[in-house]
Amino acid sequence: QVQLVESGGGLVQAGGSLRLSCAASRTIVSINVMGWYRQAPGKQRELVADITRSGNTEYADSVKGRFTISRDNAKNTVYLQMNSLKPEDTGVYYCRASLNYPYWGQGTQVTVSS
Repeated sequence: QVQLVESGGGLVQAGGSLRLSCAASRTIVSINVMGWYRQAPGKQRELVADITRSGNTEYADSVKGRFTISRDNAKNTVYLQMNSLKPEDTGVYYCRASLNYPYWGQGTQVTVSS
């Protein structure tokens, strides 16, 4: 079992940057996959990026080249660096840990103004 707490969201102008953090309540070394998802109003939740224990990463096509996911096992934290933000990046961003079943954080709001 794990609790996840996201932070770092906010309001930013298009072209700006934000860094999201996901702090876990236990070690993440043994967690196979940690990921960031987002949900825009009226849309389904979608994968933004994820990272495996070995550091392999996967990104949605819409964020490739702009977002970077990383994990700091010593701090039990996963990050999402978001650069060149666009209005379509607006949404609630959720952290997910894949254990016996997925665990989710409460989400953090990201709003990108044009």
